[in-house]
Formats: sequence, C-alpha cells, structure tokens
Amino acid sequence: MSKLVSSVIRLILLGFLAFFVYFHDLFHVTFEYPYYQFMDNPYIRVAKICLLLLLLIEVLRVFYYGVIKNEKAPKWLGNVGTLAVPLVTLLVFLEIGFMFVEQSHEGALSLASHVWFQRHWPPMTGIGYRDAPHTDTTGKKKVLIVGDSFTSGHGLKNVADRYGNVLAGKLGKNYTVYNLGISGSDTRDEFKRFTEFGVRPDVLVLQYFPNDIEKAAAGRGVTLAGLPPYGDLRTPWRQLVQQSYLLNYIYWQIPHGDAAPFMEYTRKVYGDPGVMNDHLSDLGKFVAIRDSLKIPLYVVLFPFSHNLEKTAQYTAPIARFFQQHNVPVLEVGSLVKDVDPNDRIVGRNDFHASAIVNHRVGDALYEMVARGNTQPVNLTKK
Repeated sequence: MSKLVSSVIRLILLGFLAFFVYFHDLFHVTFEYPYYQFMDNPYIRVAKICLLLLLLIEVLRVFYYGVIKNEKAPKWLGNVGTLAVPLVTLLVFLEIGFMFVEQSHEGALSLASHVWFQRHWPPMTGIGYRDAPHTDTTGKKKVLIVGDSFTSGHGLKNVADRYGNVLAGKLGKNYTVYNLGISGSDTRDEFKRFTEFGVRPDVLVLQYFPNDIEKAAAGRGVTLAGLPPYGDLRTPWRQLVQQSYLLNYIYWQIPHGDAAPFMEYTRKVYGDPGVMNDHLSDLGKFVAIRDSLKIPLYVVLFPFSHNLEKTAQYTAPIARFFQQHNVPVLEVGSLVKDVDPNDRIVGRNDFHASAIVNHRVGDALYEMVARGNTQPVNLTKK
C-alpha cells in the first residue's frame, strides 16, 4: 500500500509540473529564448519528454500496485486499466514521436513548423536576418535584397536554393549579396529596415508580394477579416491542440478556411484609389533612394502561386508604376507558367516559392543585374 500511495503522490506532483510546462501561458508565464515566437527549443522538448516518461512510469506503477498486485481491486477496474494503460502508453509515445516531426507551414503557425525552423533556419545574423555575416567586403560591389519571407527563403531547407543565393553564386567573388528578408514584412517595414541597415548598396533589389500593401490599407481602415488561428476550436480544446505536438500536427493537416477572404481583400485594396495612392507613395521612396544614390533598382514581383492570372491583374498598377520610373520589373509569374502548380510551392501546407521557382528567379535576376537588361530573359523549360 505504501508503494501505491507514494506513486500516486509522485503522479500528482509530476502531473502538475507537466501541466505547467505544457500550459504555462495559462499561468501568464512565457519561456523566452532567441526567436521563440516561431522557433522550437530542443531543451524544452527534452524536458517535456522526461516529464512524460516519468508520468508514464508512475501510471504503470499505480496500475501494477493498485490493480495487478491488489487482490481486493474490483474486476471492472482491472478491465478499465487493461484498456486504458496501453492507450495512455501509446499516446505518450506518439506525443514524443511527433516532437521530432517537422513540416514547413504557412505563417509558422504549427508546432511542426517550429521544429522545422529550429532545424533549418540558422544561421542568422544578430539582427534577425537569415544570412551569414559578411566580413570580407572590401572592394566588392554590394547588392542589397530587401523583402519578406520569399526573400528569406521560407520553406527552403538549404539557403543555397534561395534566389538571392543563386544570384550571389552567379555574380561571383567581386560581389557581396546581403539578404534583408524578414517574414511578415510589408513595404513600410522593408523601407525602415533598409534605412536602418547602414550599408550603402551598389545595387538594390526590392522583392514584392501582394500582401505588401497591408499597412497602407490599414491606414485607410481596410483590414483583412479572417478566422484567427485555432479560432474554430473551443476552450479547453484550443489550448490542448495548441500545445500537444500530436494533436497540433493532426489539426494542421485538415484545411481551415480558404483563400477567398484574402483574395477578396486583395481585390478590394488594389481597387481602392486612396489605398493605392498611399502604397505607391511608399514604393516611391525606393525610387527616391535609387535616384539619390544613383544606383540601379530592380523589383522582383512574386505572385500567388495558385493564381498567376489574378495576381497579374491586381499588381498591374505596381508593375506599371515602376516601369514608368524606369525600374526593371521581374514578374515571376511569367517565368513559372509552365511549372506544375504543385511544383511551384515548397509543400502542401506552405505556398511559398519552391527551389525550382527560386532558381529560375535567381537566373533571370542575374541576367538583369549583371548584364544591365531591363527585361527578364525567357528561362522557361524547353
């Protein structure tokens, strides 16, 4: 009996500790470490694994001493325990197993995507860019690529597959290419980061995606109304799915919402004269930088991978604006029309540009930068 009592006490204490570690946000506690917002921490995972295994050991001990070795235990309790204990054991090992499952995900919302980021996103600079430090830059031309997740390489395990790295490899040793891509950036963020970076470029590349208009739209009171992450779940299921690696993975394999609200939002903001005037004013700041520094400026326009035609319609004013200011525009949609839609993206849960697309963009951008072309060459497959 004493062994049973001690196991029950340990089970309660370990259960509380495991609950605290898994659901620390309910206690208004945050485990902070570099880039904790989107990156998993292997040490916290190890702590969770240890707690789960210790809990499982105590569950087995309680079952052994409370049921198997207890002749007074009712038969129904033995039947329930015989079913429940193997099920609990299976769930514990599944939970542990899914702690090591990675999957790139749009917006880095899932726990599997946090594992992916922890494994594949580094190295990073001290100011948050997915880029190696550039030390030997004396006498080299400096190329600055400013953009969002398409520039930072969201979903690409190897940074060599990013279009910026492809460009750097082709330009050679006389150039240094800086990657100033940050996920979630819009045009205003990008201009602010460019001015704060402190490196005078010889060539400036601005990467554009249709959601870069968001802050200009928000300034006019137009915001994207959509279902928030886990918004279709009720408490306490929401907290459980958010924190369990097993349940979280299953949840994100099921479609939640669709692209219709975002496409409607895009149609609305690109058709709003006030929003467009503000947005073109923001983009004009990059043109002004080009003029003041007397350097070439190139724009790389990434489309919605699933709808190239709609993107071209929405962003036609953007391309036209830059072309009117003699800024070469590389429209990625024209480069990838022959690529199967599934091959344009990094994965079924992540619609960022695949390595195939990035290599085509890097090749075409090289032709524009190195040879001074004002129009992209045709690099589609023969």
